[in-house]
Amino acid sequence: MNPIGLGKLPAPLLEKLLARHIRPDPSVLVGPGIGEDAAVIDMGNRCLVAKTDPVTFASDEIGWYAVHVNANDVACCGARPRWFLATLLLPEHHTTPDLVEAIFEQMAEACDELDVTLCGGHTEITHGLDRPIVIGQMLGEVDRDAIVRGAGARAGDAIILTKGIAVEGTALIAREKASALADLMDGKEIQRCAEFLRDPGISVVKDAHLALQAGEVHALHDPTEGGVATGLWELAEAAGLGLRVHGHRLPVLPECALMCRHLGLNPLGLIGSGSLLIAAPGEHAPNIVDGLAGENIAAAVIGELVDADQGRCLCSADGSMQPLPQFSRDELTRLFE
Repeated sequence: MNPIGLGKLPAPLLEKLLARHIRPDPSVLVGPGIGEDAAVIDMGNRCLVAKTDPVTFASDEIGWYAVHVNANDVACCGARPRWFLATLLLPEHHTTPDLVEAIFEQMAEACDELDVTLCGGHTEITHGLDRPIVIGQMLGEVDRDAIVRGAGARAGDAIILTKGIAVEGTALIAREKASALADLMDGKEIQRCAEFLRDPGISVVKDAHLALQAGEVHALHDPTEGGVATGLWELAEAAGLGLRVHGHRLPVLPECALMCRHLGLNPLGLIGSGSLLIAAPGEHAPNIVDGLAGENIAAAVIGELVDADQGRCLCSADGSMQPLPQFSRDELTRLFE
């Protein structure tokens, strides 16, 4: 039996495991599933939203990174991120007090930015690691009637994408594989791309909050591993729908397009934190786009959700269609092999 490659478990395997092993619990309002960003647990008057996610690709600013990627998924449930816990796995023979202090400072900075409390966790020196790994857990809260589900999208909804493709992937390539870009960009250009982590930024907490304020929203989803194409597929899969994505409307960042051509990667499959997918009624989409633009967050309608029997397609400007590409693993993993 062949081993599984780097990245997320294949969706069919994950679905089979979840179907076999998840125990029903009426207090779990949103449980694990394709396209669901976090768990939602009924606590009476309020609901607790819980998410855990590791930082594995990045080695730079991993503490800051871990807080934001976990907060993103909590915000996609319509919740406010409140409490953060972290498990720090640190490499044997390479861990110094300065390294640990830097990671804690990064986590504290990100928690301050989001008004989140670091409330617990675990630290250890771990055999077999060549770099630190941070596994974050974010808890948030939301009123029961304000929960947003990944499965909430409806046929006819517009699909809005914020910022562009792929903020996170572009920053990670610049930070982790700068030497591979030496023939393409000068040092200042590479550093500017590395700063995409913060500007336009990988956080979508504000994006989600503004979208919910500006109009009716049926679903929010944070495309991460597998890029925007996988995020779109997960959004449609959660709701049991098809979709039409207009390729000529996809806002691929120019720097991302340049890097991907140079490295032989497809930007649609490149890890994509920083972008938010929003499913909203078509009549509300202009207000949502305008509301985001008013806070200097770029947004564009890139397609629409349709009945499942219409499939999941990428449309060209001339009206021709092809299946939406699927990625069994993130394009970034190809640079780490």
